Amino acid sequence: MLKKLLFTLAGLIIAGVLAVVVLWKALDWYGNQPLVAPNVEDSLEFTVSSGDSMTRVANSLGELGWLQYPEVFVVLARIEKAAGGIHAGDYLIPAGITHRELLDIFTSGQVRYYDVTLVEGHTLKEVVAALNQHEKLSSPLDEEALQSLYQSLDIEGNPEGRFYPDTYFFQADASVESILRRSYKRMDSVLKEEWENRAEGLPYKNPYEALIMASLVEKETGVTYERGEIAGVFVRRLEKGMRLQTDPTVIYGLGDRYQGNISRRMLREPTPYNTYVIRGLPPTPIAMAGREAIHAALHPEDGKSLYFVAKGDGTHYFSKTLAEHNRAVRKYQIEQRRQDYRSTVQ
Repeated sequence: MLKKLLFTLAGLIIAGVLAVVVLWKALDWYGNQPLVAPNVEDSLEFTVSSGDSMTRVANSLGELGWLQYPEVFVVLARIEKAAGGIHAGDYLIPAGITHRELLDIFTSGQVRYYDVTLVEGHTLKEVVAALNQHEKLSSPLDEEALQSLYQSLDIEGNPEGRFYPDTYFFQADASVESILRRSYKRMDSVLKEEWENRAEGLPYKNPYEALIMASLVEKETGVTYERGEIAGVFVRRLEKGMRLQTDPTVIYGLGDRYQGNISRRMLREPTPYNTYVIRGLPPTPIAMAGREAIHAALHPEDGKSLYFVAKGDGTHYFSKTLAEHNRAVRKYQIEQRRQDYRSTVQ
């Protein structure tokens, strides 16, 4: 009787071991099988929300037709101790990957990144509007939230120009504030680096004044190779006590009142930013300046030109004397003004 019982027990153990081996082999086989996508050339944009379980993710993929036997996928995840290690975020799942590769994508956090570009020469108002409208960024900022952010960054007064124009990458649902904080930190770093390597004898009291100048250079530049020359004109005018007389400052000072044309009355209107009226630099930057404009402001080209006028193709004509400048204005702004006239290159 005992002998028979032992044989039965041994048989059950062997059967159990064989079942485990078969299950293990089956799971291993399943893990190496490709997903059966609705279209083999497709890829799937799939979002794992914060708090989603592996079971919920598997069932969602099954409903979309991308995962056969979702319950087996969950078992595979548990066997490989990955069921609790899924990362939230957006994923781009390519057709043809195996179940094990899909599991690795989820557990290694290969989430999809998006990007947003803050453009040189844009104002902070334009930048915030673009960020608030980005479909993959969360928590748009109203005026109250913006003021709170500026205070937390120790920005006093007008925050214009304090953020760096660049392309920023982020995961879905990153906040608008997080992009602005990165941009502010980046500007602080770039400005410090450029200031430390500045040319000698510049008419700036501090890096902030250099940033103001860089914003003027940014707004006036149509082609990159003119940045240094334009900076040189502005620096020489400062040194000689001449007014800068640059239209972008007038436009900035007008705010929403500017509708595309500058009148003689506007050029005479006293605002803190009207460099036809005030002497020296305006009180703040007037736009976002990139590294190249900052570098130009801190390394202006030598020369004798004190004036420049847009030629209508994005470039400028530079003059040493007012008489030469007036002739250039007459030539390019009146006699030969192009129908497709523009002050910057497009």
